[in-house]
Amino acid sequence: MSWRATILTLFPEMFPGPLDVSLAGRALRDGKWRCDAMDIRGFATDRHRTVDDTPFGGGAGMVMRPDVADAAIAGAMPEGDARPLVYLTPRGRLLDQAMVRDFASGPGLVLLCGRYEGVDQRVIEARGMREVSLGDYVLSGGEIAALALLDACVRLLPGVMGAAESAVEESHSAGLLEYPHYTRPAEWQGRAVPPVLLSGHHAEVARWRRAQSEAATRERRPDLWNRMQVVGSRATA
Repeated sequence: MSWRATILTLFPEMFPGPLDVSLAGRALRDGKWRCDAMDIRGFATDRHRTVDDTPFGGGAGMVMRPDVADAAIAGAMPEGDARPLVYLTPRGRLLDQAMVRDFASGPGLVLLCGRYEGVDQRVIEARGMREVSLGDYVLSGGEIAALALLDACVRLLPGVMGAAESAVEESHSAGLLEYPHYTRPAEWQGRAVPPVLLSGHHAEVARWRRAQSEAATRERRPDLWNRMQVVGSRATA
């Protein structure tokens, strides 16, 4: 069976969107994965198809109702569906490559895209949702985050990328940022390619790339670098 994504959203027309082109689009057409978008409003019970209400305790904005969200989830996940249920929210755990690999290795995902001020906490707890954040900023809704998460997963599915080693050496695959890349011409606007990359000495190239990855990680992502140091110290303890 192909890897299957079901997206619960108020804007199903946003999918597959950019996932219908390039690697993800070709994989979609080849049947390597499946994308189903379900309109949450279809599970509302009143004639106005209401999905939200005012928050208890007061405050600005509206909150997505637990009964409507739960009905949508039940419609997306029949009994026995083993796919993780993910709620895209700024309150969630920060998405990283390890989480992406975990999701990509399973049968697929069910993604709930929040809107307004978010989803009633009771349905999040009752359904055991995994709350996931794309970063420390706020989007208008979960759809953009869902597209990013799905793209990250789909490219790791078997047969999607032409060279499997590309996923091994890229940023975050080993906890480090990726080394810089160069191609022809060997000199451009007075800037030359580092000589080691022209040497043909594979061991030296590997050492140079590792050093470049470490330097970039130390400078740009000290949080990742510190985490690597902690992991390394535990491994040698």
